[in-house]
Amino acid sequence: MEVKGEIVSKETIKPSSTTPNELRHFKLSLIDQLAPPFYVPIILFYPASDATNTKTISQKLKASLSEVLTLYYPFCGTLRGNSTVECNDEGVVFTECRVPMELSSLLKNPDLHQINHLFPCDPFNPARETLTGNMAVQLNQFTCGGLALGVCFSHKIADASAAASFLTAWAASSRGNKLILPQMEEGALVFPRRKIEMDLTGGMMGKNIVTKRFVFNRSNISRLKQKVGSFDFTPTRVEAVTALIWRSLLEAAKASSEEGKFPACMVSHAVNIRSRMASTLSEHSMGNLSRQAISPVLEVEGEVGLRDLGERVRETIRKVDGNYLSMLQGDEFYKVMESLNEVKTMAEKGVPCYSFSSWVRFGFYETDFGWGKPCYVRTIGVPIKNVVIFMATKAGDGIEAWITLTTRDMVHFEQNPELLQFVSFDSP
Repeated sequence: MEVKGEIVSKETIKPSSTTPNELRHFKLSLIDQLAPPFYVPIILFYPASDATNTKTISQKLKASLSEVLTLYYPFCGTLRGNSTVECNDEGVVFTECRVPMELSSLLKNPDLHQINHLFPCDPFNPARETLTGNMAVQLNQFTCGGLALGVCFSHKIADASAAASFLTAWAASSRGNKLILPQMEEGALVFPRRKIEMDLTGGMMGKNIVTKRFVFNRSNISRLKQKVGSFDFTPTRVEAVTALIWRSLLEAAKASSEEGKFPACMVSHAVNIRSRMASTLSEHSMGNLSRQAISPVLEVEGEVGLRDLGERVRETIRKVDGNYLSMLQGDEFYKVMESLNEVKTMAEKGVPCYSFSSWVRFGFYETDFGWGKPCYVRTIGVPIKNVVIFMATKAGDGIEAWITLTTRDMVHFEQNPELLQFVSFDSP
């Protein structure tokens, strides 16, 4: 069942003070330029609270958003081409919506496609027909008094880490706490923009695809880490879950193929480079400061073990090292572009690249605007096949994986006996 509410108001929230002239032209970084022209969607669900009413909550959110936009001025500006944001204080569209159902009914079976209408726009509409601006908000009220705050950030100015930092600042402002100043300019200083021409959307949007949710709780992750690891290899929870999903994806692709063989494949994992450049960047550096670490092509002739895949994941992630980042900063940045083109070329030859992105450490469940922390946080299905997004569970020690595959591959994937030993289908 699709959840559809009634729009009751729409307002543009502008920053509480005018952006100075010297900050009016915000330069994108090279990594911003490489980001797809989509939006990063986040939705936070809050149970009904006796602390305040919906009208007061709405007013508080709008006032604090206006305040925080003075620090995050590109978020309320206008993107000009693929190089600059005009920080013209255009504002952020804030929509309010009534949803004719109880929040608990939705969370009992959080089907990914039920909640599209709880967002202020279609995050993956490159034509941007439903939205102008770099950010939009929708506050949804359920009949029980529960709330869902859907936020879309332009991927040109924010990755998931930057989106989390913005939400943290917005929540702090709402509670009346002191704000930590974001570092808006660091990305473009460290990775200056270039004259590049790339088709950033061609072939990305898929047909006949489906996204489903798979939950790995603490105890199952502990068992999985023991199975993937060995005396000289102790995987992280992300490495262990990635290895299991990767092998299950290979099994699904084999079952779907006419030849009945494992396909050659590649894997990529998003790497947050803020921590890898701690002397230059801070955790509050805005923009896109993550890169996809890409593995070599894996040719599978026989069975492939979980440990082997786990070690390959670690080796791939470690490729985003000092040499890689120096290359990205310097005149050899074109080599990074070549690796991106290689993935596209291999995909055209039928060699898939399974793309993973982990958001488990971004602290979305700590987003307290003054009426408590969210009971559930999630994103929305990416309409691109072979994409996996990891979110933290509310307890913080589990992983919720949202996996997008072709419908044919998903049939085989979700029936994989080994996968089913470690997943649960609990409600949030």
